[in-house]
Amino acid sequence: MTEILRELRVFWIDGRRIERVAYLVGAVLLLSGLAHLGVQAIAGGPWEGPVSWRKPTTFGLSFGLTVISVTWVASFLRMPERLRLALLGGFLLASVAEVGLITAQAWRRVPSHFNFETSFDTGVSMVLAAGGGVLFVVLGALFAQSLKPQPGLDPELRLGIRLGLGALLAGLVIGGIMIGIGTTMARGGDPRGAYHGAGVFKLAHAVGLHGIAVLPGLAWLSGVGGQTRSGLGGQALSGLGGRPTPRRTVLRTGTVGYLGLLGCAMLVGAQGRLTILSVLGLAVAGLVLISALLQAFAAARVARPAGAGVPVR
Repeated sequence: MTEILRELRVFWIDGRRIERVAYLVGAVLLLSGLAHLGVQAIAGGPWEGPVSWRKPTTFGLSFGLTVISVTWVASFLRMPERLRLALLGGFLLASVAEVGLITAQAWRRVPSHFNFETSFDTGVSMVLAAGGGVLFVVLGALFAQSLKPQPGLDPELRLGIRLGLGALLAGLVIGGIMIGIGTTMARGGDPRGAYHGAGVFKLAHAVGLHGIAVLPGLAWLSGVGGQTRSGLGGQALSGLGGRPTPRRTVLRTGTVGYLGLLGCAMLVGAQGRLTILSVLGLAVAGLVLISALLQAFAAARVARPAGAGVPVR
């Protein structure tokens, strides 16, 4: 655990200015989410529904974690520094705008999404939708960068980053579908039904978004503290004799569990409710993910290429 904390500290100490700013913004968003959870506990009121303290809580926590995760993942990718600054800057602006507007609407005690009652509320709903588009473009560009050759980045971490960014984009697509369903129903005269119609995919949306933390995180964690063995040309022990390494096994197990979780979450959305089958599926997929996490800790001392798990500078 000490080694893990020491390596995580490096990302802050050696981070670029835009990365440090992003980590701070992510921390502020997390604190905002926790603060609104406190408001919910003190003030009470419904947790579900179009007007509740749930939205600033969950959006603050979710965006905070995503901002930190995306910034961390991007630090491994080689790209022009101006492009990195533009992508992370755009990502931060869109993320802060999303959380800020949702929080403002919660304090005004009006719905933040699918609300076309006044010109201001309509403007907020449109900005939120446009912000989702900006996020998709920015993160799509990062995904494209991850597909380019990344010299010095070990195969497991490179694959984990690609899978994580792909999952994040899938989560945004699900969010876009939710907005489309809700907007159509709200403009069709059923604003209350819009929240239920779109809300059935909340779980799938959340699972997709946080693949960016889970999959690269497992790939990185399983290599923490590894030492390069001499006599191997600077390469770690990786599948000698065609056998998969512990790190590769961790990533495979984590990917299977994550995809199972996402598939079951989509099933919940398609059925509009939890069923025994979907609950069992979520439980099994969750256990597989926990297994991958335990394997990652066990594999943390397996050798890896020197510098292959550190940010690009």
